[in-house]
Amino acid sequence: MLLSLLKSHLAPYRQALVLVLVLQLVQTIASLYLPSLNADIIDNGVTQGDTSYIVRIGVIMLVVSLGQVLCAVVAVYFGARAAMGFGRDVRGALFTRVQAFSGQEVGVFGAPTLITRTTNDVQQVQMVVMLGLTIMVMAPIMLVGGVVMALRQDVGLSGLLIVIVPVLGVTIAVILSRMIPYFRAMQKRIDRINSVLREQISGIRVIRAFVRERHEQERFAVANTELFETSLRVGKLMALMFPVVMLIMNLSSVSVMWFGASRIDSGEMQIGSLTAYLSYIMYILMAVMMSTMIFMMVPRAAVSAERIGEVLATEASVVEPLAPRSMSEGRGRVEFAGVEFRYPGAEQPVLGDLTFTAEPGETTAIIGSTGSGKTTLINLVPRLFDVTGGSVTIDGIDVREAAGQDLWSRIGMIPQKPYLFSGTVASNLAYGLEGATEEQMWAALEVAQARDFVEALPDGLESEVSQGGTNLSGGQRQRLAIARAVIRDPKIYLFDDSFSALDYTTDAALRRALAPIARRSTMIIVAQRVATIRQAEKIIVLDNGRIVGQGTHPDLLATCQTYQEIVYSQLSAEEAA
Repeated sequence: MLLSLLKSHLAPYRQALVLVLVLQLVQTIASLYLPSLNADIIDNGVTQGDTSYIVRIGVIMLVVSLGQVLCAVVAVYFGARAAMGFGRDVRGALFTRVQAFSGQEVGVFGAPTLITRTTNDVQQVQMVVMLGLTIMVMAPIMLVGGVVMALRQDVGLSGLLIVIVPVLGVTIAVILSRMIPYFRAMQKRIDRINSVLREQISGIRVIRAFVRERHEQERFAVANTELFETSLRVGKLMALMFPVVMLIMNLSSVSVMWFGASRIDSGEMQIGSLTAYLSYIMYILMAVMMSTMIFMMVPRAAVSAERIGEVLATEASVVEPLAPRSMSEGRGRVEFAGVEFRYPGAEQPVLGDLTFTAEPGETTAIIGSTGSGKTTLINLVPRLFDVTGGSVTIDGIDVREAAGQDLWSRIGMIPQKPYLFSGTVASNLAYGLEGATEEQMWAALEVAQARDFVEALPDGLESEVSQGGTNLSGGQRQRLAIARAVIRDPKIYLFDDSFSALDYTTDAALRRALAPIARRSTMIIVAQRVATIRQAEKIIVLDNGRIVGQGTHPDLLATCQTYQEIVYSQLSAEEAA
């Protein structure tokens, strides 16, 4: 998966990669050439007392060194640009894919792991790319070149390489094989700690209300300790690797000096050649050590690449039609025909055999006990999920045959948990209608019964809204979410229990303000409170995902037992009549 990810997302940087490869090749050749020049100075300049020769070769060494530095700087620059571009492109691809997910795919992965995969996992792979373009490219060139140059200096002494390199390679391989399972576990531990922390931050009020701080501290401590222990095991292996590698390198240096001294004593080798050979041995071992540093990161990057690949390879269950049908005509008539919906692998459907019509100019209400499928039903209209049986049509066109943008432009949805984005009141309203004027914003706020509290804010429309709207009350968030839908002036309104945080007076005022809009639009309202929906032209009663009653409030009160139970649990007989 790592190779596949690199191949697909590094393709746009092919020219930069070729340039980096060439520059690294030139740089490494220059590095390997310097010890030979140094040996030449010792053997032919210092020992002969030829100062002019020393100066001449020294100037050549200086030019070669400057060329090496220049190539290294340019190679690192283009390598870093390619690596950063790679990270940007992968994050963009992940974001685009997640944006296309339906609620089903988001639920399978979960928000914490999607965040981790888009940030931490991409960073791991990006780091390997950056080091790979600057070190991994250079290491094999230096390794092969070092061996060749060492053989040129003295073939007899090069027998040490047959022992040194395999010992170093096997040692590294054994340590790395122990690291891979820990790296895989580490990423899961990061997911877990993100999940726990996200829950605790989001639910801080509930935690404090039920005095569960100690319990949550213990939960976080468990997740934190698991990550700590896994990281510690990895750290121990990493701490073991470098001393082992340095030990092998130092033993190699001692061996070269020991056997080289004997060859110099016998006249088979010159002092300059031994100095150069020692440098080449260091180059060879440094190449192996640099590879070690990369290979320490590759297992974790490989795990991260697998996690990224899982997201990129997941196809959304809700896909755009190949030949979308236009929805430009029509008033927004919504029809459910034999609709069934079940989650993958579920034995029983959440919704079954739903057949009803929501007419333009009317309000259609959905009511039922908790878990009866009300929210799932309303999510089928904008294709947050796709039906698994039957069809949902708007003006006679199956929603699965319409282009997503065309479909969504006709719908104003107010979700069960109204979400506001960080910014201002005005920027949140602009989500509903880009380029909306202040007049349109105030008109929408008027309908949503939000004008008074927005005017009371210090900066009015420009007042700050924190992420999720946490600096506003639940009722204020709901009213701003309603205003965001109203300003869009859609053909279809979907209210998913959007009045639950409002007091009865505000609820009634809001419904009166919505009445003129309802006459030109289709309104589908999911509600728990009978008072919110009793005036609706059509009420659908759900029980265990099935329609058990359909009609007006008086009709259902006379004929539907489930509706009667809901009504009388909230209202007295006199109020219900």
